[in-house]
Amino acid sequence: MENSRKLIPLFLGIAVALGMFIGSKLNFSDPNAKLFSTNEKKEKLNRLIDYIDYEYVDEVNTDSIVEVTVNRILENLDPHSTYISPEDLAQVTQNMKGDFIGVGISYQLFNDTIAVISTIKGGPSDIAGIKPGDRLLLADNDTLFGANLEEQNLGEKLKGELNSRVRLTVFRKGEGEKSFVVKRGRVPLESVDAAYIVSDSLDLGYIKINRFAETTYKEFKEALNTLQSKGMKTLVLDLRDNGGGFISPALKIADEFLGDDQLIMFTKNKKGKIDRNFATRTGSFEKGDLYVLINENSASASEIVAGAIQDNDRGTIVGRRSYGKGLVQREMALGDGSAVRLTISRYYTPTGRSIQRPYGNGNEAYHNDYLERYKNGELQNSDSIQVADSLKFKTPGGKIVYGGGGIIPDIFVGKSTSRMEETLNFMLRSGFMNRFIFEFLDEDRPYYNSLTQEEFENQILVENETVTAFETFAKERNIDINLSGHLDKTKRYLKATIAQQLFGNTAFERILNNHNPMLTRVENLVKDELYPPEEEMTETEVPADTEGL
Repeated sequence: MENSRKLIPLFLGIAVALGMFIGSKLNFSDPNAKLFSTNEKKEKLNRLIDYIDYEYVDEVNTDSIVEVTVNRILENLDPHSTYISPEDLAQVTQNMKGDFIGVGISYQLFNDTIAVISTIKGGPSDIAGIKPGDRLLLADNDTLFGANLEEQNLGEKLKGELNSRVRLTVFRKGEGEKSFVVKRGRVPLESVDAAYIVSDSLDLGYIKINRFAETTYKEFKEALNTLQSKGMKTLVLDLRDNGGGFISPALKIADEFLGDDQLIMFTKNKKGKIDRNFATRTGSFEKGDLYVLINENSASASEIVAGAIQDNDRGTIVGRRSYGKGLVQREMALGDGSAVRLTISRYYTPTGRSIQRPYGNGNEAYHNDYLERYKNGELQNSDSIQVADSLKFKTPGGKIVYGGGGIIPDIFVGKSTSRMEETLNFMLRSGFMNRFIFEFLDEDRPYYNSLTQEEFENQILVENETVTAFETFAKERNIDINLSGHLDKTKRYLKATIAQQLFGNTAFERILNNHNPMLTRVENLVKDELYPPEEEMTETEVPADTEGL
């Protein structure tokens, strides 16, 4: 009996070893084990970092070494596999989530104070009584003005827990200091910039999407329903300068236009696994006429929507060749608050084409592609777009489409070659013009606040003197411009910026789109379809009842 007890540990050891051997042969391991398994190369890197951390003669921030190493590794992959630091990840996540907890104001640094540009209608600050033009002085007892004011810290002082309260003290021109208790709430980060009826006579509607975030489909659906209730029969979907985002809302939006079981797109990973995405029965705009606007900055999820529409012969793509991003990334946490976006598959349009442009010449050349497009003339002339016959595909309706680098539009609209127009666009989009308009409105804010949007759009004209004042404003900041040859466009940009500060993004886009070449082209196409021009009679086509007269 005693000998048997002594043998028990031996038997147990043999049983464990045998179990491990059998388990390894039968492969009953965690399916993710290989993903995080160690090997000599990984151990080599870990050991090097440990040596530097514990043995190197000088103090070294090994965290920064790791970040540099991660970035160098990713640089050797594709251009869209990227590292996101802990500091950036929170902002990226918030931007794609579609809302945040805050007080609901748009603001900018103005001299040494924070100036309120606008409040979100129905948002916390709007309800409390804060108005555009107010200067923020205090958040509870925290000072919000002074030479050392940092905008990045301001956001933290204004954000907080849902339904928590903050007392904001402001200075209001003509009224002095005022205090408001603001109850923090959910502040939307809208991804649908604008939705409106372009023309009642044409039943033409317009929706502009700036990115594909978690809330995008909901925003789009509400806008679509509203326009349909107003009698819209033709839709312009504006995806210009939309760099993409989440795939899911893009699929849902494409589904609104496509018939049951039509293929939207499919993905293929490194193992050859194919996942297909089909339209469902839920589409509410499957019959109306559809135009999709794209340009050289329309990428990723934007190209998924445009490609699905084009390949299914569902609508007309108008504009310039899109960016050409056909790679799918997944965000993966790295355990310290940072993350990596790693490309896990390629996506293909319904005809089977990949629109990913080549990146074999390195990331720098890849990101400089815009300059190459500009140099070869394809931004001004569709004949300069380079295509390969080997990447030719055909839609069910017989239309020829190409893979290998972006969505080529059905109807091309070139980019202006004017350098001054480029400068004006930069001033508009960078916020420079926004700052000028804020000061302009500050001169007579009560008057402008008294206007309705309809009164503003129909009655207010931007005078030549305002353009001159803008030139002076620019020159005082070392930007020497002469806008005499661009008065109409400058006035339209200035009026659009005023409208944005007074009434929001839809008013901004509505004014900005007046005389926009792409939208004008669509309007003319719709007019020609609704009211076809009468055929001109040739000399031999003489009406019978006038013969011989």
